[in-house]
Amino acid sequence: MTTKRFEICPAAEFESGERRIADLDGFSVGVFNVDGEYHAMKNDCPHQRAPLCEGKLGGTTESDTPGEYDWVKPGQVVRCPWHGWEFDVTSGESVFNPHKVKAKTFEAGVEPGQEDSRTPDGEVDVIEGEQQATGVEGATTDPAQPATDGGCEGCGVDLDGEEPPVETYEVDVEEGTVVVYL
Repeated sequence: MTTKRFEICPAAEFESGERRIADLDGFSVGVFNVDGEYHAMKNDCPHQRAPLCEGKLGGTTESDTPGEYDWVKPGQVVRCPWHGWEFDVTSGESVFNPHKVKAKTFEAGVEPGQEDSRTPDGEVDVIEGEQQATGVEGATTDPAQPATDGGCEGCGVDLDGEEPPVETYEVDVEEGTVVVYL
């Protein structure tokens, strides 16, 4: 199955706690920013097909002891505007029956933006398929076939163990675009 990539908006314009609803290839999809993590859910309640993502966004209560309640998942639970069914936007699971009732979710995240990603009339340009690295010597583009030597084939370095001796650095996306994959 081919995955389609849709650009929603620049991440800098999408504050934590906000949602965007977009028509993506004929599907109405809600995209939520929950504490800087992006989640996408089909705007369709499994109960009676209401516009789920247009409902109130909040949290829910949990209790381990009778009479004691904790407010949990703030900004992570959307309530259906028609009948009040609640769903966790990060997983699509219903609050009342997470093992049987679930709303459809899609992969979402932030990627480096592209200047030419919109058509001249401002519409979102759809990029079909998955982008794979090409032309990089020694790179593997198939995640099912990782490099067996830590990606250092032919570099003349003897590795101790399976991990190459590298330093890692924290990476932040300063300018990026929120994207959804259907």
